[in-house]
Amino acid sequence: MTGTHRILIVDDSKELLDTFNDFFNSMGYQVSVAPDGFDALKLLRNNSLNHFDLLITDLVMPQISGVGLITIIKKEFPDLKIIAMTGYGNEPGALATEAQADLVLYKPLDLFKMEKSITKLLKIKN
Repeated sequence: MTGTHRILIVDDSKELLDTFNDFFNSMGYQVSVAPDGFDALKLLRNNSLNHFDLLITDLVMPQISGVGLITIIKKEFPDLKIIAMTGYGNEPGALATEAQADLVLYKPLDLFKMEKSITKLLKIKN
């Protein structure tokens, strides 16, 4: 059941965060958002009682890149599933795969297809 699954979405685009937040909430997920990698790390580190099941992160962001964020998270939270997304082609995607992202998606995204990928990744029964 999706209502028990918590997603953290990281992107420096407020419009994208709003769209993802609305969509995934409507699909029954519990959603938190962060405008950058530092805020995402704060949320993850402060939510030890309310862990996240999935992180969705943009790869090209100011301050800390998505690849840097993935690298840190895989060390601190090795069981957290990660979807990386990019609109900058194959090079950032390859770096995300190397950093152990569980899935790399390319923008523009089809949110319904993305939700199917999440269902598979989290092994959610319909």
